[in-house]
Amino acid sequence: MEDIGVYLFLGFLESGKTKFIQETLEDPRMDTGERTLLLVCEEGEEEYNPDNFKVKYVTKVTLESAEELTADNLQSLTDKYKVQRVVVEYNGTWLLQQFFDAMPESWVINQIMTFFDANTFLNYNRNMRQLVFDKMQMTQMVVFNRFKGEYDKLDFHKVVRGVSRRPDIVYEYVGGKAEFDEIEDPMPFDVNAPVIEIADKDFAWFYSDLAEKTDTYIGKTVKFKGMAAVSKKMPEGCAVLGRHIMTCCEADIAYDGFAVKLGKTAEEVKTCDWFIVTAKIAFEYNGVYRGEGPVLIAEKLEPCDAPEELVVTYN
Repeated sequence: MEDIGVYLFLGFLESGKTKFIQETLEDPRMDTGERTLLLVCEEGEEEYNPDNFKVKYVTKVTLESAEELTADNLQSLTDKYKVQRVVVEYNGTWLLQQFFDAMPESWVINQIMTFFDANTFLNYNRNMRQLVFDKMQMTQMVVFNRFKGEYDKLDFHKVVRGVSRRPDIVYEYVGGKAEFDEIEDPMPFDVNAPVIEIADKDFAWFYSDLAEKTDTYIGKTVKFKGMAAVSKKMPEGCAVLGRHIMTCCEADIAYDGFAVKLGKTAEEVKTCDWFIVTAKIAFEYNGVYRGEGPVLIAEKLEPCDAPEELVVTYN
């Protein structure tokens, strides 16, 4: 079965998704002869104009409700129209996981882009944080449409980076000018220090940065406070140290941590005990990950009291 490339465009109503997709399908370079399914999950004021498409084989299908977003329905559309490429204008109020759950096995995500109206974005982020987070967590690019010169880019930048450091950020001004975000993201700790000391409030940033930029940390020494988790299924002499992290809201609080090699000291560690660990960072296979990942080789382990704030965030 051949893979079917999926191009996923996310954002709220009137954020600029339709305009961008229209312009994309008007680009002759997109006319590769593939039969394209244009799957529209919401319709705003702007409508598609198929007469201007340069891509010849496009079938537009509109889903009227989330109940139609099922694996059987998408597979039926794939078979009916002999689909070779999928372009999706996703509904801003539907969670992304629902789409992933409904994807046929042959569908493969090629690109995810997220669009926001700069005039309403900060308000949406305050009042609908979960939906904003949902649309940015896996995207490769965030586009702020209708951006104005009086807006502070840092306000927008910080929201995106609080979710992920991966996506490019583009500010598209009224009038058509576009600028890529070039704001640097210094960490709240010194990555080049002999011992990287992580304050309690900064663990979420450390966890995210180490996961995304592991090569930067290999061979370095780190010191932080964490809660232990142990299990008979873990490799001998090993435990996990981490914290409960809230990414978006209380509903998504999760315990995240790293595999730590403790040697004989592991016998003294119990789940929910708190420790300050000083360890060297390696990248190797560990059963905790069921594969390779960042492994902390403990040099010092000190029992300690739990911190005042048991849950950390990216704020």
